[in-house]
Amino acid sequence: MQTNFTPEQLQDPGLARANEILRSCVHCGFCTATCPTYQVLGDELDSPRGRIYLIKEMLETGRPADQRTVKHIDRCLSCLACMTTCPSGVHYMHLVDHARVHVEKTYLRPFMDRLLRAVLARVIPHPGRFRAALWAARLGRPLARFLPDQRVKAMLAMAPPRLPRASANDRPQVFPAVGERRLRVALLTGCAQKVLNTDINDATIRLLRRLGCEVVVAKGAGCCGALTHHMGKEALAHASAEATIRAWMAEKRGAGLDAVVINTSGCGTTVKDYGHMFRGGPLAGDAATVAGLACDISELLARIGMPEGEGKGIKVAYHAACSLQHGQQVKSAPKDLLKRVGFQVVEPADSHLCCGSAGTYNLLQPEISGELKRRKVATLEASGPQVIAAGNIGCMMQIGSGTGVPVVHTVELLDWATGGPKPPALEGR
Repeated sequence: MQTNFTPEQLQDPGLARANEILRSCVHCGFCTATCPTYQVLGDELDSPRGRIYLIKEMLETGRPADQRTVKHIDRCLSCLACMTTCPSGVHYMHLVDHARVHVEKTYLRPFMDRLLRAVLARVIPHPGRFRAALWAARLGRPLARFLPDQRVKAMLAMAPPRLPRASANDRPQVFPAVGERRLRVALLTGCAQKVLNTDINDATIRLLRRLGCEVVVAKGAGCCGALTHHMGKEALAHASAEATIRAWMAEKRGAGLDAVVINTSGCGTTVKDYGHMFRGGPLAGDAATVAGLACDISELLARIGMPEGEGKGIKVAYHAACSLQHGQQVKSAPKDLLKRVGFQVVEPADSHLCCGSAGTYNLLQPEISGELKRRKVATLEASGPQVIAAGNIGCMMQIGSGTGVPVVHTVELLDWATGGPKPPALEGR
């Protein structure tokens, strides 16, 4: 693709990177075949190719974002299926992230949009605030039918009927390995995850310890910045990421770290991109080090080696989270691990398509998200599974709200198969 940025514009590192990405696009349209929003809406501007044209024109002219451009960028899930499909290697993630920052800086959204986005950005990354908000949402749910804004209704509907108590395992501490120590790893405990489902981190810690890992929950490591990063709120995202980088580097320089383990794939995609996020700045070296240490829990378990188990007679439908299969290109490890410990694993049709969760997308674009959820649940249920496994809390909540089949994290099944307790979601089944 030909671009026309001025030499002065290309002095800006963000625009220079956008120019590289735009020039790599050859208009082939392969991306439209795997774009969920294009599949649902059928609008060229709701495909990666269409959005690339809108972003190119906006950035080249240097103009503020307009309503039309914002609408189609907002409809993008950032599922990154287009990056898996693209034969030219167009790094759409960096381009759309840069565009969202430009939108946030130059476009004045309607009041309700600004309010909802501000609430999400200031609440979800903070577990205490998020827990309080979910309790309030439960109280407000009977009033949902009187509210005209579908997004507010979606937020009220998100609140689960029960919240688990905060887990003591999520506090800063060190869990010693069982037996001889093989690795020392830091665990990202997440923000929304430790409010919505404490079983995931508990199972992760048990399993890693059993396999010879000393597990560190580092003091000062909080939100990775992913949620605000994808909303274009650059300052908030970088502040969260900086604090977490410093916390992990303190451990790295102290007792040492062999890996940073992440069991929420949406977070993992962002942490692995820290080197790009902080390039050229004073934190560039540390950010790149952390990005190099980061791995999904399934990657680490595949590296360590899981003991082989006997057949369980349980059919597991594996849902591949977009952030894991497209963002991190981790595709076979979770399925291979489940098979190795004895589960029968099936994958749904169109497994490359998003479930519609995508961070805050299901709250800000509830109609499109709801249709994607309906399609995903239908394909998952088609194989008649006894349980659905996924590697991302957002996907688990999204799919779980549309099916009666229990949904658990992959690591919960792996923990159970190797000596841990039965996942609570499966009790009584």
